Amino acid sequence: MSQLTRAEIEEFWDSWLDINRVVEASGDWRPLAEWYAEDATYGWMYAPDEHFMAVGRDQIRDWAIGIEMDGLDGWHYDYVCSVIDEQKAMVIGFWKQRSGIINDETQREYEILGLGGSWFGLKRVTEGADAGQVKIDWQRDWFDMPSTAHTFLEIIKANKAPETLLKRMSVTGHDVPGHYRYEDLPSTVWPPPVERGDYVTQGSVVEPVETPGGVG
Repeated sequence: MSQLTRAEIEEFWDSWLDINRVVEASGDWRPLAEWYAEDATYGWMYAPDEHFMAVGRDQIRDWAIGIEMDGLDGWHYDYVCSVIDEQKAMVIGFWKQRSGIINDETQREYEILGLGGSWFGLKRVTEGADAGQVKIDWQRDWFDMPSTAHTFLEIIKANKAPETLLKRMSVTGHDVPGHYRYEDLPSTVWPPPVERGDYVTQGSVVEPVETPGGVG
């Protein structure tokens, strides 16, 4: 059972939406870091063997909302629906990823199609300078990577891509800070309490099938 009340979670979420509006307008996402606990983790998947993971507030500031967001000037991630579970101290926010760049044919913004969102676990910090405050304990994002690549390419083909966006598109590969192979991840793809099995809703009804080894 969560130690946070519904009212506390809603108050935190309202403050999160407010700061998101501020950073989207400024183009600098780094102030969001103060909404995370010192030991928070934040990750998402680019490909089966390329994952992003930031561990701790500093990496979240420098990598997740620093390097990963630099060059996306004018892009906005408007939350279109939120779901709060006060028993688990979780919030799921679904957002649409829009570019701020107008398609001359449709007169609408280029947009990443498919579902996108963020899954948050919240906690009350018990030690240090943040003691007593509600902070993000972990965050995991998901988005439609094929659609993302398609939209970026459409912007390029239309000669609408600023240099900052072209530079951002080069931020890929295991040499970029926070990009890991699956086996090297410093935290789990699924949020740690979920990976531990704290919230199992339905256990498997099928036993794994062992495949025979190689022919000797």
